[in-house]
Amino acid sequence: MTGSFLRAPSGAAETAADALRVLALICIVVAGVGWGPIEGVSLAFVAGGMLLPRPLGVRPSVDIAFGIVLLVAVWSSVLHIYISTRWWDLPMHFLTNGLCAALCYIGLVRLGIVADAATLPRPMVSAVVMTAALGLSLGVLWEVFEWFGHTFIDGKIFVGYVDSIGDLAWGAAGAVVAGFSMPFLMGRASAAAPLRAPALD
Repeated sequence: MTGSFLRAPSGAAETAADALRVLALICIVVAGVGWGPIEGVSLAFVAGGMLLPRPLGVRPSVDIAFGIVLLVAVWSSVLHIYISTRWWDLPMHFLTNGLCAALCYIGLVRLGIVADAATLPRPMVSAVVMTAALGLSLGVLWEVFEWFGHTFIDGKIFVGYVDSIGDLAWGAAGAVVAGFSMPFLMGRASAAAPLRAPALD
């Protein structure tokens, strides 16, 4: 995994994904200077998250999609689009939670913590169940983070029962779609997964 992170990009797609990571670093300064330190920290958090696809060895197209979605999601917060356009957070939860659940699943497979669904008797069902569980867990953690931010950092962060349930539902739907898409999303990671189920006699 470290070797995948340190090697030079191969091809235009990987170069584009790395360019997005450079853009995220620039955005930290832009947001911090133009909007304030909290916004700068938000971009820093996103920039750190955008480093994950590289060592996981996912397809460059997935890496690019993950970077774009994270940048759009965080800038939507900085620019208060979630407040001016209330429905906008639903597709963002669908996309970000789905991609984050997929990357978490791939990471757990690569680390040998969970089995690659491709090695199990019912690979599609296994992938969907696992990504859905991860997606719901990530969604709950995000809602706790929003509550913490609203309570202790900035009261303008919108929280509410209906909003939280809607966010969790759309995030879970995104994770389920990611599970069905796992054969594509795994890409090279599937072939490199360290754990293999024993053959059944």
